[in-house]
Amino acid sequence: MVRPKDQTQIGQHFNDPHHHNEFIIIGLGRFGTSLAMSLTAYEHDVLAIDSDMKRVQQVSQLLPHVIQLDATDIEALREVGAESFDTGIICIGTDFESNLLATVALQKLGVRRVITKARTVTQQEILQRVGADEVILPEHEAGVRLARRLAAIDFVDFLELSQDTGGVEIVTPDYLVGQSLKQAEIRQRYGLAVVAIKRNSDEVVVSPGADEVIQADDILVVLGRTIDCERLR
Repeated sequence: MVRPKDQTQIGQHFNDPHHHNEFIIIGLGRFGTSLAMSLTAYEHDVLAIDSDMKRVQQVSQLLPHVIQLDATDIEALREVGAESFDTGIICIGTDFESNLLATVALQKLGVRRVITKARTVTQQEILQRVGADEVILPEHEAGVRLARRLAAIDFVDFLELSQDTGGVEIVTPDYLVGQSLKQAEIRQRYGLAVVAIKRNSDEVVVSPGADEVIQADDILVVLGRTIDCERLR
């Protein structure tokens, strides 16, 4: 755990010009902790903050840089060098006022990209109005993704990119087996881009060429409108 007396040292570490992809994460509930751990596992520099010392102590063995701090206090954020981070992510879920104030504080400090978590569409709209670069609704997005998978049994996986577009892994329809991508005319007929083909559970053909022949049991990874993915299926 990083204690207050070590804050200067931490600030120097994150201000090191040799470090890149630096994230400051505020709020260490399940979502914030999982996010911080995942980014750390990908070898990014992460400074994790929570106002609850008990929570900070709980995650101190999981994350290299954790401090107890009131993120609504802009001066406290300035003391730990928050303005030097590339991306700030506010993961406060239960206290919307604190979420809002922390978002504004990071904006004022000049953090390049501010992403914040919302629980409702109304909260999302408010956070967008105060200048958040991106507002996510994790529970909503997870629900949409699950619904897509349940509603379309041939969809192996689904990633929503916008309200009506996404990336889809789809089991190859029988009528396409044996055709090349050129012959199948998936882009021309359905407006979809085939960006990869998963084959034999351990092979991935990335950016397949027009002459790539579609085989039985292939999984097509396509990008485009969800309605067009359903038409292809």
